[in-house]
Amino acid sequence: MPESELRRGFRCAPRADYFAAVAGRDHVVIFPFMAKGHMLPLLHFATALSAQHGRLRVTLVTTPGNVAFARSRLPASVGLVALPFPSFPPLPEGVESTDALPCPSLHLTFMQATGLLRGPFAEFLASLPSPPLALVSDFFLGFTRRVAADAGVRRIVFNGMSCFASAICKALAASPPTSFEPGTMIQVPGMPEHVAVRAEEVPDGVTKRADPDNPFTRFFMDEIGDSDVRSWGVLSNSLDALDAAYVSALESFYETGARAWLVGPLFMAAGDMPDGEKKEQDPEGCLSWLDERAAHLGSVVYISFGTQAHITDAQLDELVHGLVQSGHPFLWAVRSDTWSPPVDVGPNNRIVRGWVPQRSILAHKAVGGFVSHCGWNSVMESLAAGKPMLAWPMIAEQHLNARHVANILGAGVRIALKVGADVVGSTEVEEKVRELMDAESKAAKRMRERAAWAQQAAKSAVSHGGTSAMALLKLVEELQETYDDGVVGKCANSV
Repeated sequence: MPESELRRGFRCAPRADYFAAVAGRDHVVIFPFMAKGHMLPLLHFATALSAQHGRLRVTLVTTPGNVAFARSRLPASVGLVALPFPSFPPLPEGVESTDALPCPSLHLTFMQATGLLRGPFAEFLASLPSPPLALVSDFFLGFTRRVAADAGVRRIVFNGMSCFASAICKALAASPPTSFEPGTMIQVPGMPEHVAVRAEEVPDGVTKRADPDNPFTRFFMDEIGDSDVRSWGVLSNSLDALDAAYVSALESFYETGARAWLVGPLFMAAGDMPDGEKKEQDPEGCLSWLDERAAHLGSVVYISFGTQAHITDAQLDELVHGLVQSGHPFLWAVRSDTWSPPVDVGPNNRIVRGWVPQRSILAHKAVGGFVSHCGWNSVMESLAAGKPMLAWPMIAEQHLNARHVANILGAGVRIALKVGADVVGSTEVEEKVRELMDAESKAAKRMRERAAWAQQAAKSAVSHGGTSAMALLKLVEELQETYDDGVVGKCANSV
């Protein structure tokens, strides 16, 4: 069916005979939240699912503004359906992904707008010749569970977080401490004894959950919470070696019988191995620049803070001063189009502003460490490449990811973030970059050993017979068995 053709208000972009071929429970529908960090893992999941289950039909649902991004990252075997993005003032027309939002304050408005996709999505499911085997949809798209339940389809929820961070958030929301006073250490109920976090590491979405006047709290309670915990299962972009100790704690918050399926790293499961075999686009020439430094193994520090966090010019100034003072060559992907470095960065360093092939950069032998915001996708990419991290969390669960990487896995060091301070000074940046990159220090050697261990664990997990590869196989098998056995009540998205 041509991409431009309309069917009941939605566009479909698979092969002409696609809908005729999805009869029976041999079809999985995947619906990511419209944010690059949420979409990419599910694009990889769709690719892996299609490749490993040849007789399984896979369709990814998105909106017109995200079709080009999705199509360029999916094989032809994965169908693509575009639902019209709703008009929802004050959200600007044409904004269909969170990275295109003109300001962070519109994030909740954007989430509310996605709820209006419920009707078009229900029409799409109703148009299929038979119900799919499963719906895999994002945590933020709570309405999809209810639509799936009405259609007799099991829903698997994906939230893009590790089991470690997810379990902590759910535990502290369900049993909050007496205080979230900054500096307080909190023993997390239901988690292994070694899991304690500082109050300031807990996401705002958890600490403010008890406030009924908080707009996000109301949205979560009305649109997400119940739909999340009543899902048939949980898809996790992680692996047993990193997260197995926290799976039972996470599963305890879902209905009896629900399981967490650890199938990551999903980009590796999809065949995008972090060894340079599959070349990413490199418009800024980062890889050729690194090739010139390949003789100096692990000499370059790579810096990127993702697409969501806003960093002030004052902080960027301190950061560049600290990087230059550290004496280590650096490659820095800066998101700001207006900031200019107040110091000469010299010929051995590079600042780029466009798209960069992050996985290929991290896999490059010239790169020795990663200064990161600790979004979970970036954590997985860094560990899969065997590169230690300087953890500099900004928002959401990133502070918990930083604890996971540095304090528990031992594969990184953390920047010192002082409560109430708006800017991390250049001296702290300089010291921590040196700690990360000093190949001779005992601490740095230990970080590299742990990162190398995580790299091997990731490779093993997605290899034939590995834990993640087997989880992906068993996920489909168990879904098919629940329908074959006529099991209706087993955590089947009951409304």
